[in-house]
Amino acid sequence: MTIVVNVDVMLAKRKMRLNELSEITGISIQNLSVLKTCKARAVRFSTLNLICQALDCQPGDVLEYQPGVDDAAELEE
Repeated sequence: MTIVVNVDVMLAKRKMRLNELSEITGISIQNLSVLKTCKARAVRFSTLNLICQALDCQPGDVLEYQPGVDDAAELEE
């Protein structure tokens, strides 16, 4: 996958822990962990909105496109 989720980076910048983000947003720690480890296949806009509100950031601060080898494989599917 070439979309990288930088939730951990934003948490570090805000000096916040994952469980605190979970409490603020109401998103389960399990779901946040799936996002943080880039194992999520999709992200709802409502989820992204809650994360951005809690971390006082833009969606581009949380999601990053990194071109790479995976791009060619995904286009073939």
